[in-house]
Amino acid sequence: MMPVQQPTTAATSRSRTAERVMAAVNRDPLTAPHAVRNDTLLAFVAAVLAAGIALFVDDGREPDALGWTLLLAAHAPLPWRRRRPLLVLALIVACVAPYHALDHVHSAPTPATYIALYTVAVTGRPLRTVLVGTGVIALSVSVMLTVSAHEALELLKISGWVVAVLFCGVDVRFYRQYVASIVERAERAERTREEEARRRVAEERLRIARDLHDLLAHSITLIGVQTSVAAHVLSADPERLDREAVAKALDDIAETCRSARGELRTTLEVLRAHDAAHGSADARGPLPGLDGLPDLAEAARLAGARVEQTVRIRHAPPAVGAAAYRIVQEALTNAVRHAGPGPAVRVALDERAGALHVSVSDDGAGPAAGGTPGFGLVGMRERARSVGGTLDAGPRAGGGFEVTAVLPLTTTGERTG
Repeated sequence: MMPVQQPTTAATSRSRTAERVMAAVNRDPLTAPHAVRNDTLLAFVAAVLAAGIALFVDDGREPDALGWTLLLAAHAPLPWRRRRPLLVLALIVACVAPYHALDHVHSAPTPATYIALYTVAVTGRPLRTVLVGTGVIALSVSVMLTVSAHEALELLKISGWVVAVLFCGVDVRFYRQYVASIVERAERAERTREEEARRRVAEERLRIARDLHDLLAHSITLIGVQTSVAAHVLSADPERLDREAVAKALDDIAETCRSARGELRTTLEVLRAHDAAHGSADARGPLPGLDGLPDLAEAARLAGARVEQTVRIRHAPPAVGAAAYRIVQEALTNAVRHAGPGPAVRVALDERAGALHVSVSDDGAGPAAGGTPGFGLVGMRERARSVGGTLDAGPRAGGGFEVTAVLPLTTTGERTG
């Protein structure tokens, strides 16, 4: 096996240097760390460069004591250039103007002047930059006219460098704004994704809570009724024990437990799936549908209810079928629990005007007055709303209780299970 070639130290150093340079360019100058310290160092370097130009460049008289004082004083405000760019530029101009008027080396103050102009351009609006640049050029030409017309003309010829510095500052400012907008959009997109993930998790938790409520309430109610039947058979006439009736009641209990255990396992598998926390629809498992309605009716019959079922619809979207299944399941559970012994229950599902109409009615007494309300009706209404439908429930005019729901068959709502 050939060894993996590691990057050279020089290449790594160049890469890190490039990263630092780009970070410095992208950073907002007003919020950069250690700004005063770094600009103090910049002012010192600019002052050393200005001194070298004053000593070795011949485009004017070598500065005397006053000239050196003005030249070095022009660099003193630079450490605060980010906080007060216009004030710093004004102070530099106040020192440089008499320096040029004394006809000292005219190129010596150039570094400090360009730094101040760049700072004004990179921190201010373009209109302010244009006005400041125009004013500085006009003032410089006016000062140089006091020295000689030739010097003023030469300064006017090289004023393009001033314009270039200003345009460079404006360009860097726009580039920083562009980078900041990209970062802001990325952060906003990340926040949106996190909020969407939290919303999906909350919806999934609510779905699981509804499923568990419907499943456990339905199964426990049936088991309670079947246990009461077995107990009644055992205690009615101990000497003439109907073993077949007892065995059938116990078999019904066992079948209800097996069915509930299987559906409970399917529901809880969502919690074990890795993608459930991200709102993955594939982790929800198969949804119950209209094909499960006969099993619900049979379970209610085993609990003693007389169920008449009419289904006049061939197909429904999975979410609508699941909502109808849960609504019928909860309505049958309530009928077995509250309608009294041996209630007659009528279940009807039919398609009319592009919607699934669900009706579950019984002839029982209904829930006892003053009882503590449960979550059954609330859950049924939530399931109907989840697919864009409506649900009504209440006592019937001729006695008994009725649940009716209208579920649109063209819904694009979330899956309900």
